[in-house]
Amino acid sequence: MSQTADIFVVDDEQVILDAVTKICSAEGYRVVSTADAREAERLIGSGAFTMMLCDIMMPQMDGFQLLEVVRHRAPLMPVVMATGFSTVENAVRSLREGAIDFVPKPFTSDELLSAVGRALRLRALRQGAHITGSGVVDASLLIVPCPPKFHRLGYASWVLIQEGGTALVGITHLFTKVVEVMEAVDLLGVNEELVQGTACAQIRTADGLVHPVLAPVSGRIVESNQSLIASPASIEKDPYFDGWFYRLIPSDVEYEVPQLTSCSSGDLY
Repeated sequence: MSQTADIFVVDDEQVILDAVTKICSAEGYRVVSTADAREAERLIGSGAFTMMLCDIMMPQMDGFQLLEVVRHRAPLMPVVMATGFSTVENAVRSLREGAIDFVPKPFTSDELLSAVGRALRLRALRQGAHITGSGVVDASLLIVPCPPKFHRLGYASWVLIQEGGTALVGITHLFTKVVEVMEAVDLLGVNEELVQGTACAQIRTADGLVHPVLAPVSGRIVESNQSLIASPASIEKDPYFDGWFYRLIPSDVEYEVPQLTSCSSGDLY
């Protein structure tokens, strides 16, 4: 297996490998797949793949072990984790350990293509954010990091714990760049409950895809930023302050916030 591909799929279920290959190939993506985690370990770092879609529960090596390999050998390659054991704990751990997305099985073709599209766009942003040969950086690719007092779930959503015990939740500037042109935002209403690691909002884009936003913490919504529905483009202009999604009463700060990444680290993704 020496060919290059947009997508490297690692899963011990042949039916999943066949389905991903069929769906993504129909959209023009090049796909290479393997059911052998050890083979995947050998190929990671070859530079042959743009992104990886990886199962969690596999013999020989699990997805978290392969994430560790990616972190050391191919740090620019985004990884999307997929599993039939779709617990909240698996989702949060995947994002904490370096995956950029988590897709529960069974997934629809739209859910798969949405995650693949985000991963490929993130890879392009990661590469473009580096200094070019001429010594200049494309200013359109510069990403505003979330402020130091914030905590984030993966690269996409953030939470700010406020004085008085409430919390603000929103999405990062990097996520707005990844989904590109936002046509609509679907928000939950007041008194609805957020669960850490599960979808709490949806962003619809011009290409017809729907991008779920995973909640960074659990809690009850006390205010929903309805101004975003009328003007979703305003989120990109100020995602950390006026562009917040929800104000909520968090239910388990002491346990859930330590599962997140502190924005004081200065690491964008």
